[in-house]
Amino acid sequence: LQLEAINVRLKSIGIEKVVLGVSGGLDSTMALLFCIASFKKHSIPVTNIHTFTMPCFGTTEHTKSNAISLSKILHCSMEEISIKDAVMQHFKDIRQEKGCFDVTFENAQARERTQVLMDKANQLGAIVFGCSDLSEIALGFSTFNGDHMAMYNVNASIPKTILRLCVEYAIENPELFLKDLKDDEEFKVLLSSILATPISPELLPSIDGKISQKTEEILGSYNLQDFFIYHVCFNHYAPNKVLLLATKA
Repeated sequence: LQLEAINVRLKSIGIEKVVLGVSGGLDSTMALLFCIASFKKHSIPVTNIHTFTMPCFGTTEHTKSNAISLSKILHCSMEEISIKDAVMQHFKDIRQEKGCFDVTFENAQARERTQVLMDKANQLGAIVFGCSDLSEIALGFSTFNGDHMAMYNVNASIPKTILRLCVEYAIENPELFLKDLKDDEEFKVLLSSILATPISPELLPSIDGKISQKTEEILGSYNLQDFFIYHVCFNHYAPNKVLLLATKA
């Protein structure tokens, strides 16, 4: 369904180039894999997929390395653009207090990344593929005018827990994504590393090079959130029934 949806979308607007921001996290990884598999299936060059990693204050070497390695092994076009200077200039312009790690500090980074992606898409004659999944959208856990925006949101109908299963499926079926199957072991190790990485927006400064901001410590377990989302949004159960099911589960 995802592969056909991507193909229909691109054909309907007459564009065969896409731009994605990759972070080394679950959502952007799966958005890229969906895109790669669709392009391969419909004989569109994967070099038409332009990925960008945009490190800033909270980016760890682990996630950045995974993002770059994944783009390379998939043979799409890859570029690293640091947004630190642009965000620091913005903080100066709006007189953001130095060392104040508030919501402004976080959201300015997400909005700068979106600006870079949108402008690169204009340069390349492409559209921006967003990464936000159903869980994030249902919970409102994204930056307004930042990572909630895209020209086509690939993961919009898929909960976070199902995206994990999609990555596991990719590990088991590397032939759908790789140009050369001799890279399959490296591909599997890379995706396993991404699966093991804590879910994080990586907007607050890292601590000793490790992720300091873990989404499930803020929102609670995605297993639980997706349980609620499923029974409320898909089954339309009343709150008392959802509570009863959750208690039994």
